[in-house]
Amino acid sequence: MARPTPLSGFPEWLPDGRIVEQHVLDVLRRTFELHGFAGIETRAVEPLEQLLRKGETSKEVYVLRRLHDEPAAADEPADRQGQLGLHFDLTVPFARYVLENAGRLAFPFRRYQIQKVWRGERPQDGRFREFVQADIDVVGAGALPYHYEVELPLVMADALGALRDLGVPPVRILVNNRKVAEGFYRGLGLEDVEAVLRGIDKLDKVGPEAVADLLVAEAGATPEQAAACLELAAVHGGDASVVDRVRELTERHGASTELLEEGLRELGALVTAAAERAPGVLVADLKIARGLDYYTGSVYETVLVGHEDLGSICSGGRYDTLASDGTTTYPGVGLSIGVSRLVSRLLSAGLVRATRSVPTAVLVAVTSEERRTASDAVAAALRARGIPTEVAPSAAKFGKQIKHADRRGIPFVWFVGDADEDGAPAQDEVKDIRSGEQTPVDAATWTPPAEDLLPRVVAAG
Repeated sequence: MARPTPLSGFPEWLPDGRIVEQHVLDVLRRTFELHGFAGIETRAVEPLEQLLRKGETSKEVYVLRRLHDEPAAADEPADRQGQLGLHFDLTVPFARYVLENAGRLAFPFRRYQIQKVWRGERPQDGRFREFVQADIDVVGAGALPYHYEVELPLVMADALGALRDLGVPPVRILVNNRKVAEGFYRGLGLEDVEAVLRGIDKLDKVGPEAVADLLVAEAGATPEQAAACLELAAVHGGDASVVDRVRELTERHGASTELLEEGLRELGALVTAAAERAPGVLVADLKIARGLDYYTGSVYETVLVGHEDLGSICSGGRYDTLASDGTTTYPGVGLSIGVSRLVSRLLSAGLVRATRSVPTAVLVAVTSEERRTASDAVAAALRARGIPTEVAPSAAKFGKQIKHADRRGIPFVWFVGDADEDGAPAQDEVKDIRSGEQTPVDAATWTPPAEDLLPRVVAAG
């Protein structure tokens, strides 16, 4: 068989990288549960028409079909009815889950969800076609208080802050409010708000001059209106003074609206609360647009300080109409961490490492194949006490067995004692192959040091 060609955009970590990923997931899960979020998992596929409700995503969706399905004729339009697609985020399946289970859920419903998603985009640094996301959402039935828009980004700040001991860089959560943006644009006389938001969302990628041209060409803005939109996008700050600056800008352009004032009140409350609970973590940034059209209030993007080139590793916002059964609307607030993007940067930048690449703490040596059962018995006794153990693959010379353990990062090698001439059992011994120290031990009582029991993830250095 020829050597396989790797598929770009489908990350496969080596064992030590997988340990890092699992540690990150465990920290996130633990933090989410500390804040009262219940874990769920949804199916990998959704009806194609449901996936395509969200906006301009048709090029991103992987369609699922059986190999032996009858292909459509060349001149026959593809029928989406009944077709399935792999979910490209966890929000669409969650909305469906809420509708299907509304009668059995207690609202406000707090959930976290950690799963793989699939997105057909061009792979590049930190952007994959298959990746793990970790989402939290709070959804209400009919109404959802504003204070959740303050709470959820701070939960994410806690979750990411819990990784700081590993050397993970600090995070900065950038926040805006869609009511501010939409109210300002409408106050300027711009009606195609979605086109303006899509243009502003590209600001970091193409720069202000190109965005100004886009607003004129695609949103029907005059050069003066485009310049005013860019002025709003330039406002940022970590305290409530940003509200005063937006009001000054609004008065100067005659763009005041009730919607804008409502958004400014909410944005001011969010920034003020965050400054008290997590100083320096949350910053108002009026260029944050989040191009998806279902956001209706606060929107968030999160960057690693010093690694801003990676882009947002966590984003989300308030949505009021994503899920509705025609009678009841289920508004919510949610954020999503791109776990694979985060892990890829931690590994590629050498920020963290696993202390070893295998769970095994002890390798039990084999003196001869006839004595393998004695080694198996020791391994079973150690495992029964929660010590990850394996038995040497062959009865090679002890030096080779020690080298085998060293190559795999196993810190201890156990030697089973042979009975003496009178039949009395000889003492087992364990060797710390890092220090060379070898001591008598008993499988019923010996335990490795706590730091050696399991692989740990530590800051590289």
